Amino acid sequence: MKVKEIAKALATTPDTVRYYTRLKLVNPAKSDNGYKLYSTKDASRLKFILSARQLGFSVDDIKQILSEADHGKTACPLVRTLIIERLAETERQFKAMQLLRENMTLAVSKWELMEDKAPTPHMVCHLIEGFEHTALEEDRK
Repeated sequence: MKVKEIAKALATTPDTVRYYTRLKLVNPAKSDNGYKLYSTKDASRLKFILSARQLGFSVDDIKQILSEADHGKTACPLVRTLIIERLAETERQFKAMQLLRENMTLAVSKWELMEDKAPTPHMVCHLIEGFEHTALEEDRK
């Protein structure tokens, strides 16, 4: 299969296929005229990569996992360890986003009735410059 064919078969884009090929996660054969030719094995590998990305695995994670499999080892223990790490990382990011949303909501409510002011040499926008993290922390209590 050529790039466009494998991309269509996997419901992805040719650029995505080229990206993972460039990273050497997939190593297609080359035809005499220089076209990359993807085998069913390459398609399976790409499908695995796409699934792993949907689960939040990084490219480096996937390289590790594929390396284990390429050396005949089961990658499942590594996959379990990595998914636990990715889940913890996602939870941290989620909490940070919740805090950001809370800060933004508080800022919107505080700024709603404040007057606009022209910039000065020392101030661009008094709303942001007057924004105090500690004040928001106290508002939450």
